[in-house]
Amino acid sequence: MLRLFRYNWMVRDEWFEVFGAISEEELLRERTGGVGSILKTLFHIVDVECSWIRVIKGEPDPEPDFNDFASLDKVRQLSAQYRIEVEDFLTHWTSESDGEPVAPSGTEETFTQGEILRHVIAHEIHHVGQLSVWAKELGLRAVTANFIRRGL
Repeated sequence: MLRLFRYNWMVRDEWFEVFGAISEEELLRERTGGVGSILKTLFHIVDVECSWIRVIKGEPDPEPDFNDFASLDKVRQLSAQYRIEVEDFLTHWTSESDGEPVAPSGTEETFTQGEILRHVIAHEIHHVGQLSVWAKELGLRAVTANFIRRGL
């Protein structure tokens, strides 16, 4: 699991670099797909990842307000901050926990830890596809989706 999260983090960091070349106005421009803009989508990816890890850990999740992180640098900093927490969890997570049930508050549904972790991985990959389309529309290079050649 940790390798796939590290893959997502590598790709995310590359997107931060690519989108550092455009204006804040362009980062915040409402677009079709994602959660409305490039910056909101990056923020959403970061927030959802940590939120689900906190659900698995049974910890409260004080959802950050996008308006407090409405710049690329602030979202990048939040990503780095949350990554420490997520990586620590994943470093100690074992495949024996894969089938452990998790009952998120506010719902009667139960998921397994493995389901949630695979969902988080797929969630980011889904949104990275949207970022690729937007980058191409802006004449930027898209980040490669290749897992190979990343040393993972």
